[in-house]
Amino acid sequence: MKTVLGRIFNKIFNRLTITLALIFVQLGYFIVLTYKLADYADWITIGFTVLAVIMALYIIWRDYNPAYKIGWILLICLFPILGVALYAVFGNKRPAKSLKRRLDPQETLHREDLKQVEDLRALESGYKRLYNTVSYVADKGPYPAWKHTTTRYYDVADEMFENIIEDLESAEHFIFMEYFIISKGWLWDRIFEVLKQKAAEGVDVRVLYDDIGSMNKMPRRFAATLKEAGIHVMSFNTMKPFLSLVYNNRDHRKILVVDGYIGYTGGANIGDEYVNHIVRFGHWKDCGIRMYGEAVWNCTVMFLNMWNAFKKTDVEYDIFKPHVWHPDSFPNDGIVQPYSDTPLDDENLGENIYLEIINQSEDYLFIYTPYLIIDNEMETALTLAAKRGVDVRIVTPGIPDKHIVYSISRSYYNNLLKAGVRIYEYSPGFIHAKNFVSDDRIGVVGTINVDYRSLFLHFECATLLIENSAIQDIRNDCIQTISRSREITEQLYKKHFIYSLFGAILRVLSPLL
Repeated sequence: MKTVLGRIFNKIFNRLTITLALIFVQLGYFIVLTYKLADYADWITIGFTVLAVIMALYIIWRDYNPAYKIGWILLICLFPILGVALYAVFGNKRPAKSLKRRLDPQETLHREDLKQVEDLRALESGYKRLYNTVSYVADKGPYPAWKHTTTRYYDVADEMFENIIEDLESAEHFIFMEYFIISKGWLWDRIFEVLKQKAAEGVDVRVLYDDIGSMNKMPRRFAATLKEAGIHVMSFNTMKPFLSLVYNNRDHRKILVVDGYIGYTGGANIGDEYVNHIVRFGHWKDCGIRMYGEAVWNCTVMFLNMWNAFKKTDVEYDIFKPHVWHPDSFPNDGIVQPYSDTPLDDENLGENIYLEIINQSEDYLFIYTPYLIIDNEMETALTLAAKRGVDVRIVTPGIPDKHIVYSISRSYYNNLLKAGVRIYEYSPGFIHAKNFVSDDRIGVVGTINVDYRSLFLHFECATLLIENSAIQDIRNDCIQTISRSREITEQLYKKHFIYSLFGAILRVLSPLL
């Protein structure tokens, strides 16, 4: 009986529910106070109307995405008092100053560690536009492109995590793990046993997780248990209600580095649903990539910059380079270029790379995304590619994890379908993968959803592949996945008119969600 009551107590009085309750109390008090003031004097209402106009003009002036501007202006026009209050609390897209103060100096300090060293002139002579894209990432990321790296593509996370555990068991020097979600369960228990053993052997094991992403999912005393096992652990942007409500910028990256020359990234977090050990939304399809070679250095620097911004552990990164613990050369396999996107700058690297792939496509373009919430630039690029004859196909979930987001995603179908884009919903369940592949020449596997949060607000990562053997595997996986998915036609879309209308209304506010 005590056990049952204890579980109920823990579910009600856990950190997530308490934090949310405190935030709602704080916000509710602010809104109620505002309305109470409006009841006492008409001039206050007039003042808020004037303030709403000023706020709307300010939003128009700001360098925001147009869709983001429209959503806030509409909300302020409909509800001047509430809209102004919400924008004052949640509307600022700029990252928290504390994040910028910590991360910017760290990345500046180690910018030289990410200089382009490979000679890419052969690519320039064959594919000028591809060369320009790679150079753009190397310059603006800055994340260099590498030749001496082999890859392996995983069409499901089930198999990827089996290989991850094998690589963790082989670690001799260091293990770096950075995940948006670490969830208690069968998969984490297996990984933790290996990490604990490796830490006991003297391996430098570091685990970095996102506080909100993992909130209410982790084992009890997670951080304390890891520390007791000799594992270094850190949470990103820990939620502290009443101190700050700026939590837009989450660490959505998934990075694993072993000994500097083995690396993984992809869509899957650490949780049983990602490997289909438990079923939540039908079959969960996630994808990932294993890198073996010099390109892993990019992932190592990504992790170390994030870690050292909050825990000053390393002054120099040279001891973590790929050839320190692997002196032999690595074989060539095209170009591999891991990169990260950050909300701390004005360079929308994630979206720009996607736009580059779309605009370069000549024959086909296949896309996986769990959420399809696109701005005007992305919609224009996709529709124009289809109109010029590119075989554009997008695969989204057949069973959604968030029904409101699913409705918003469907609201974009109509214009895309009319332009000739083919859209499929993954019939067996939920597709959480984030892949682009085009013309058997270029592909991306990573964490970046085609939605506002991934493209503009979160810390993300992915791997750009050029003339790499994994590209054919990605294409073959897309063909097989499409064959198992239901195609959405204009006629089928019209059958869901009311549902789609609801989504269209939500679409206006989608950048705010």
